[in-house]
Amino acid sequence: MFESITYYSVLALESLIGVFGIRLYEEPRYHIIARIADRVEIRQYGPRVAAEVEVPATGNEGRGEAFRLLFAYISGANQSAAFASTKIAMTVPVEVRDKERIAMTAPVQASEAIGALRMQFFLPAKYTRDSAPKPLDSRVKIVTVPGETIATLRFSGPGNDFADRQSELVAALSESQWRPTGVPYVLNYDAPFTLPFLRRNEAAVAVVERP
Repeated sequence: MFESITYYSVLALESLIGVFGIRLYEEPRYHIIARIADRVEIRQYGPRVAAEVEVPATGNEGRGEAFRLLFAYISGANQSAAFASTKIAMTVPVEVRDKERIAMTAPVQASEAIGALRMQFFLPAKYTRDSAPKPLDSRVKIVTVPGETIATLRFSGPGNDFADRQSELVAALSESQWRPTGVPYVLNYDAPFTLPFLRRNEAAVAVVERP
């Protein structure tokens, strides 16, 4: 009981000061290995452990459903090695990817694109995939995100221009020594109630150095 009161009190405090863009959350470590112009960073991340869900919806509907599932997991819908639930600290960023699932139909083998969204909460660094509490909801998966090099473009605002920012990032890379190797996605560092001009959002994409 006391643990729950403390946990939610800390969350309430973090949410209150988060309105003003102040972040107390743990963030995965990375090294900046290059910069392009003023706003694009090339970062090297090591392996990370994340809780992940994929929902068959995009936009605000998909984001809301995915966030609820992941928040339920970190706030106690889990089971530790001691068969007890564990409260897990919130971290940033939250990774959000819109993706396409391809469903094959027979006998003509036509393909149908179905919108889907994947969201990840990175777990605190003290957890490994084996030591992380097990989700009680089968839709939540614990995954190891391999080390990777990514390009990011930072921006503020309400986040209704993600597609434009992703295109801007890809355009900035086109004249650099870095080549995108995947589909751009979004990193969110703040809650929706943070003042828009103080929010930290990032368009991101995996990259490799051009030969």
